[in-house]
This record gives sequence, structure tokens and C-alpha cells, in this order.
Amino acid sequence: MTRTTATHQDLDWLLDGLVDSVVGTRHAVLLSDDGLVVSQSRGIDRADAERLAAVATGQQSLARGVGTLFDGGGVRQVIVELAELWLFITAAGQGTHLAVIASQEVDAEVMSLAMHTLVQQVGQKLSTPIRGIG
Repeated sequence: MTRTTATHQDLDWLLDGLVDSVVGTRHAVLLSDDGLVVSQSRGIDRADAERLAAVATGQQSLARGVGTLFDGGGVRQVIVELAELWLFITAAGQGTHLAVIASQEVDAEVMSLAMHTLVQQVGQKLSTPIRGIG
């Protein structure tokens, strides 16, 4: 897929920076509430990015259900630890989420901080229109 807007290129660059800067990080995908890929890091093909976005949307939905059922409030972050991988999902602004796949060598605390920092940057990028108006 060719990304043509500066905004998408900036987002890709930010996701690549996360992958490059946090030891153990494999892939990062920015996705919409409805599971569509907004941006993806290099190294993950579009089909896998779309699958990760679908999984992340489902996990977010399940977590929202738990919050509703047990009066837990809104979802801040979902973390899934597998035998060989971690899946981190965090809100990244209005209707947007950041999903990250990392190996077991990742430091979960470092990842959470890096994701929070990235979300602050992404929020600024998402507030900039992709196409000019007028």
C-alpha cells in the first residue's frame, strides 16, 4: 500500500520510532474504533496489520464490557501476556487505539511509558486534517 499524505507518513515514522526504540518491540499499528488500520510500522504487512487491528478492536470491546459490567470505568490499556509475546493496546485519542506486539524480552513498564509518549504525539498528528479544506 502506498501512503500518500504527509500525515500518514508522519504516523508511520512515529510507529517505526517506537519499534526501533523499545527493546523487544516487533510491530505497532494505529487503528480506528471500528478496527480499520490508520497506520502501521514497517515490518508488518498490510494483511497482518489488519488482523492485528481486528484482534485489538475485539480485546478493547471485551475490556469495555468488563468495565461496564463491574463499574470499572473506561478502558485505559489492555495487556495480554502470551508464552512468547506481549500484546499491548491503549487508547490513542478519540476513536483511535495503538496496538503493539512485543517479544517476551520487552520491559512492560518501559513499553507502557513509550506508548503513552507516542499517544501524545499521535494525538497532535490526528488533530491535523489529512487533506486541506477549501
